[in-house]
Amino acid sequence: MLRADRVWLFDLDNTLHDASHAAFGEMHVAIGDYVVRHLGITTEEANALRHRYWLRYGATLLGLVRHHGIRADHFLEETHRLPGLEERLRTSAQDRAAVARLRGRKIILTNAPRDYAMRVLHRLGFAHLFEAVVTIEDMTMFGMPRPKPDARMLRRLVARLGVPASRCVLVEDTLQHLKAARSLGMRTVWMQRYLGGGTGGLRLGGTNQRLGNTATGPRRRHKPAYVCARIGSLRKLVQAP
Repeated sequence: MLRADRVWLFDLDNTLHDASHAAFGEMHVAIGDYVVRHLGITTEEANALRHRYWLRYGATLLGLVRHHGIRADHFLEETHRLPGLEERLRTSAQDRAAVARLRGRKIILTNAPRDYAMRVLHRLGFAHLFEAVVTIEDMTMFGMPRPKPDARMLRRLVARLGVPASRCVLVEDTLQHLKAARSLGMRTVWMQRYLGGGTGGLRLGGTNQRLGNTATGPRRRHKPAYVCARIGSLRKLVQAP
């Protein structure tokens, strides 16, 4: 996979850093508080609504935009403030070196909002390694958010990059996103390093859904057919087929 014409698409949370430790717990609470406050419902009703929208749309945000007139930018700004985030972030010099060694173009592709993504990338020293950062603000189509794993958004991204999908490699911890990418012809790498983290990778109702990707779930089963390689460290990317 070290060909110079590769386009590496890196997820951010639980791929480049341990978001289960740094962000997901606080984000889960912030999303719940947001739904209670802006819809005027109880905590129990908010939890039920979040679960229903997760089952139907894969994210609370999409249900709030479609059915309650919530602005996506307002939701994202209020739920991703995360005071003290920088102090909780962690990665390693080896991870940065592994990304730097990869030949080809390198792009961040995250369902997180831009302000949050840039806070993380700058704090961890990754920002200068990527030519572009594609966030959820860049994933709007026909006036609606279309985050991963929306195949239409991924198809548009590939067209804008001006390369065939077969030259793109998505490095990601979420199986649903990898499955969509593979259906378009991308190569896929499943990052498993943080799947057993503090919240099991769970961000119920956010924009990066990871239900089922816990240490007792897919991590222990055989590699799905749509996953080209699975890794537990960014250093293993050089060995991926």
